[in-house]
Amino acid sequence: MLFRLAPEVLLLLIPVLLFALVFHEFSHGWVANKLGDPTAKYAGRLTLNPMAHLDLFGSLMILFVGFGWAKPVPVDTRYLVNPRADMMKIAFAGPAANLLLAFVAGTIIRLTGYMGALTSMLIMFTQINIMLAVFNMIPIPPLDGSQIFSGLMVRKNPNLVMKLQMYGPQILMGLILFGMFTRFSPIWFVMSPFVNFFMFLFAGM
Repeated sequence: MLFRLAPEVLLLLIPVLLFALVFHEFSHGWVANKLGDPTAKYAGRLTLNPMAHLDLFGSLMILFVGFGWAKPVPVDTRYLVNPRADMMKIAFAGPAANLLLAFVAGTIIRLTGYMGALTSMLIMFTQINIMLAVFNMIPIPPLDGSQIFSGLMVRKNPNLVMKLQMYGPQILMGLILFGMFTRFSPIWFVMSPFVNFFMFLFAGM
């Protein structure tokens, strides 16, 4: 999974970001296992241990560049009863898990009010999980949204799906680099209304 955040902020948010990424990947594996695919289980990915999910290079990229990724959860579609629909469910599990964490944290904020540093950390936790969920729903490979989009469009427009699978990673990297060098992020331009909506919905902010 890819994730982007200003590098100077990351040192303060590493524990929050770490848990959000790990829970995201764990959820992919958990849903896949429930749908009959034990691949993630056998690979030791049904755990919240960060060491099972973090990619070394992706983690270093988060620290030094501002975007990075965790190891994708392995899925074997041969175990799935309905591969197209089940893969969409597995893909959606990650963003849904982050929204669940954001909802829980936002509810705590609403119930407790401002409590200093604890509330500040909860706000960060809510924001990070919403950002991760929204970012991964963008329908560009290798993000989760591309798997959902492909499942919906593969029968209607297989050529579009094929082209996105081929060129999606380059497109995504280009958009990220464009934002880094120009200080205008097309990705954040698309994401921000959704992030703001869920922040208000969950935490009233």
